[in-house]
Amino acid sequence: MFPELIAARTLQRPIDEFVGGIVTQYSDLLRAMTQPLLDTLIWMDHLLRGSPWWAVVLAVIMLAWLASRKLGFSLIMGGMLYLIGAIGLWDASMQTLSLMIVAVVISVAIGIPIGVAMASFRWLRTAMLPVLDVMQTMPSFVYLIPVVMLFNLGKIAALFATIIYAIPPVIRLTDLGIRLVDQEVLEASRAFGANRARQLFGVQLPLALPNIMAGVNQTTMMALAMVVIASMIGVRGLGYEVLQGINRLQVGRGLLAGLGIVILAIIFDRITQQFGLRKQSRT
Repeated sequence: MFPELIAARTLQRPIDEFVGGIVTQYSDLLRAMTQPLLDTLIWMDHLLRGSPWWAVVLAVIMLAWLASRKLGFSLIMGGMLYLIGAIGLWDASMQTLSLMIVAVVISVAIGIPIGVAMASFRWLRTAMLPVLDVMQTMPSFVYLIPVVMLFNLGKIAALFATIIYAIPPVIRLTDLGIRLVDQEVLEASRAFGANRARQLFGVQLPLALPNIMAGVNQTTMMALAMVVIASMIGVRGLGYEVLQGINRLQVGRGLLAGLGIVILAIIFDRITQQFGLRKQSRT
């Protein structure tokens, strides 16, 4: 036996007691604080599932057109989304899509400012890098334990687990994009009288946009990768279909749901890539 300096249970107990204390003392406060997020998730779910299928397909075609300015590419993206409905997975895909959209929007809204701050303050970057390393290497199943304890089973727990899992890429690539801006360009902007805010919004962010879009792309893919895991804590959607296929040994059900996840991944991967390529060509 290896000579243990500290027993594992000794380390586990204070962590369990800390989280349990938060649940006991602040459960009502947590529920009140997360109610707007739950309302947003429910609204997005009703919007996508209640909209005519052709309207959603048309919206994806328009989004693809804005990203690429290519008609053929846009029609292919719309056709792929139509294929999901054609194999009987439209409702499940909309449930998955609603959670993914909200998670990605929140991740981007939080991640880009953190990335900008990391690029601006070296001490913050030094402190954040180990945290991001842990967030990216920690098994995604581990995130489910504290969020379920804090928020119970359901959409809110899945949303927080997805955000924690998906946010590191957009933070890292925003930080990288800001730091890669040529110093000579910044010096030229200062020579023309630009203050720090104007440099950030007028020079650094526009030039860093291709890297930021690459971060959004990776965050979107990682959020979609959480759908199967989120199904384990009571979230319906394509991941739930995969889980039911596993539980009931229904190979066809799991395979078709997996195909739906792959199609969604391809759609959003290609669209976000096209946004990044257009921004890169402009710079």
